[in-house]
Amino acid sequence: MSRKQQSEINKRFGKAIRRRRRELDLSQEELAERAELHQTYISDIERGGRNPSLENVEKLAKALDISITRLFIEYGVEVESELEKGD
Repeated sequence: MSRKQQSEINKRFGKAIRRRRRELDLSQEELAERAELHQTYISDIERGGRNPSLENVEKLAKALDISITRLFIEYGVEVESELEKGD
């Protein structure tokens, strides 16, 4: 996966986290506490600046009361970019 592709998926994941967090009316601080992560880490994820481990993806999904599968499907993380379609 190229750097550009990695950056795009990080941005899509960050948008999904932000959207779900806002639906639940949680602050970044509240989400961080629920997920046992630092608030600045949540902020970095939401901006697409972090590539979270699978362990942290699971923590976030649990904290957002959603399965990883639903998070990826319903919030557009799995959407292919034009670059990925060419592979």
